[in-house]
Amino acid sequence: MSAKFIESGRFALALFVVGVAGFSPLGMASNLSDLTPKRPNFVFILADDLGFTDIAPYGSEVHTPTLTELSQRGVRFANYHTAANCAPARAMLLTGVNNHLAGVPNIPEMLTPEQRERENYQGVLGSNVVTVATVLEDAGYHTYIAGKWHLGSTPEKRPSRRGFERTVALMDSGADNWEQRPYLPIYETANWFADGERFELPDDFYSSRFLIDKTIEFVGSNLQDGKPFFAYVPFQAVHIPVQAPQAFIDHYEGVYVEGWDVLRERRFQRAIEQGMVPADARMARMTSTLDWDLLKPERKRVEAKRMAVYAGMIEAMDFHIGRLVEYLKSQGVYENTVFIFTSDNGAEASGPDDLNSFLNQRIAASVGYHQDYDRLGLKGSYNSISPSFASAAASPLSFYKFYTGEGGMRVPLVIAGAPVAEPGSVIPAFAWATDIAPTILSLAGVAPPGSRYGGRPILPMSGRDLVPLISGTVHRVYGQGDVVGYELTGHAALFQGDYKIVRNLPPQGDGEWYLYNIVADPGEVIDLKDQNVERFQRMQSAYDRFSRENGVLPLPAGYSQLGQMASNYLSERFRPGLVIALLTVLLLLPFFVAYRLRNRERLSSPR
Repeated sequence: MSAKFIESGRFALALFVVGVAGFSPLGMASNLSDLTPKRPNFVFILADDLGFTDIAPYGSEVHTPTLTELSQRGVRFANYHTAANCAPARAMLLTGVNNHLAGVPNIPEMLTPEQRERENYQGVLGSNVVTVATVLEDAGYHTYIAGKWHLGSTPEKRPSRRGFERTVALMDSGADNWEQRPYLPIYETANWFADGERFELPDDFYSSRFLIDKTIEFVGSNLQDGKPFFAYVPFQAVHIPVQAPQAFIDHYEGVYVEGWDVLRERRFQRAIEQGMVPADARMARMTSTLDWDLLKPERKRVEAKRMAVYAGMIEAMDFHIGRLVEYLKSQGVYENTVFIFTSDNGAEASGPDDLNSFLNQRIAASVGYHQDYDRLGLKGSYNSISPSFASAAASPLSFYKFYTGEGGMRVPLVIAGAPVAEPGSVIPAFAWATDIAPTILSLAGVAPPGSRYGGRPILPMSGRDLVPLISGTVHRVYGQGDVVGYELTGHAALFQGDYKIVRNLPPQGDGEWYLYNIVADPGEVIDLKDQNVERFQRMQSAYDRFSRENGVLPLPAGYSQLGQMASNYLSERFRPGLVIALLTVLLLLPFFVAYRLRNRERLSSPR
C-alpha cells in the first residue's frame, strides 16, 4: 500500500468497503486509529557559516558520515539559497516570511540609527510573524531549541516566548565554543538563556557536544507521552572563533598543505561527481585569494593549520549529530523523524589574511585570546580561516558571506526521513529559505497560518511547500515567471527561473549589476546582460518592485558593515559615560565661568 494511497484518503474508504462486505478489519489492526500514520518528528539542524562544499555529500574531503547517511536516506538540493548573513536567514527559516518584512533586514549590530527608526529595521523578529515552532506547539508538538538564536534578547523576543517549550539559547551573533565568553568586545559576556532565564554554561562545555546533549535531554524528557517533537539545533559551528577538540583537528594534519587553489579545484571536481554542479561549469578565481606559492613556509604551515581546525570543527559537529541519530534509533523514533540540515549563509571570509600579523595579534589579545600554533583551536585560542581558504569552502562559487554572489547565498540543504521519490538523489530546482517553514508544516499535516493568528494580524508565509518536489510530484515549485528578491546593505539579488541578477558592492564587488544563468553557470562567470537585454531590464524592474514592497532602505553615504558595527559598539558602550560627563560639564560650567570672571577681575584691578 503506497504512501500516496494512504495520504489521498482512499485508504479509509477501502476500510469502509471491506467492513460492509463482511470482512473484519481486526486482522489488519485493532481499530482505525492504529492505522493512522503517526505525525512525524522533526530535527532541524542549522550550521553557521558553512560553505557550499564543506560537507562530504557536496564534495568535501571532510569526514561527515552522519550527513552522508542522511543524504543517502533523503535528498540533497543543489540550488537552494538563503540570506547572505545569519539573523535574516534565521528569520526566514523560522517564519516563512521575507526577512525585510519580518523585521530582520540585517543583524542588529550592523544597523544604522537612521535605519532603526523604521519598524521593519529593528534587527529582531517582529510581532507581525509567527514561528513554525509556535504553530507546531499549538498543534500538539513538543518544541525545543538548543543553540544560537540571534533574533532578539529582550524577554518578549526570546525563543521561550516565540513557540519553544524548552530552550537553551545563545542570544548573540556568536561566542566562544569552550567557555562562556564573548568572541567580540561588542558583548560584555556570552548571553546564554535557558527557558527564558540567564544560564551558566557547564565547566566541560564544548558547543557541539553541549547542544546535542541538551537536545537529547529535551527529547527524552517527553518521549513517553506519545506526542511528536520539533527540535531546532542551530550549531555554532563553524562561526568564528573556529575551535575544535584536538582529536578532530588531528584528522586533518597535512591535508591542506597544498593550499587553497588546489583545494578549491579538488572540491569543484568532486561537486561535479556528486551532481551538485554541471560537468561543463566554469569557476573563477576570487580577487581576494592570495598566491599560495608566494607565501613563506611558516606562513603556509599556519594557514594549513587554520583550515585543519575548521575541518575538525565540521567533523565534530557531524559526530555529535550522529550521537543524536543513534539515540533516536535506540528509542525507536528515528524512522518517524524528518531531518533537515542546512546553513544560515555561505562561508565566512572575515578572518585576517595573516593570522600572525601584529595588528591581528593585538586584536586577539585585547579580548584575552592567543593564537599559538600548537594550541590553535583549543580553549583560549582565537582562530578563523582566511578569505583565501573561504574561497575553497565556497567552491566552485564566487564570493562568500555578506555578499550576494552564489558563494554567499547557495548552501547545502539535506532533507531526510520524508517520503522521497528517489533516496540519495539530487534536486536541481531552485529553493529559498522561506520554503523550509511551510514544508515542515506540510509534512506535519498542519495548515500554515493565514493573515491572523492568536487573535492578531500577521503576515502569512510566502514560502513554497517543497513536499511535491521531494516526493517527485513536480520538478519545480517556482515557475519561470516567479521572482525572489534579496538585499543586504546594498548587495542585492533577484532570482527568476534559471536566472539571477546580482550586485555586489566594494570591497569585493564593483557595484555593477550582472545577469547569470545560475543553473548552467553556478560560478557566475559568464555575464549575459548584454545578450539578454530584455530579460535583464525586466528583472531589474522586478527588483525595484521588490525593494518598494519590502521596505528596503537606501544606504547612508559611506556605509561600511564593520564600520557601523564599531560605531554602534562605541555608542552603546560609552554613551552612558558621555551623558554623565556632559551633565557634569553643564553643572560645573557656571562655576568655571564665574571663577574665570573673578580671576580676570582680580588680574585687571590695580595693585
